[in-house]
Amino acid sequence: MSIARVTEIIASSSKSFDDAVRQGIKRTNKTIDNITGTWVEDMKVVIVNGEVSEYRVALKLSFILKD
Repeated sequence: MSIARVTEIIASSSKSFDDAVRQGIKRTNKTIDNITGTWVEDMKVVIVNGEVSEYRVALKLSFILKD
């Protein structure tokens, strides 16, 4: 039997939402093993002088707990 857990993170990128998601997963994978999926809960952009300066995503990541 497997037990999964869900954790929430916020990640950002100056390039795109897609890059923010990838960076968030990449960074989380350094400290959490067995990540099996993620979903984007929210997306936001930061505007500076009328231009998008940062893309932010709130992610929920699921992972299997070790026995």
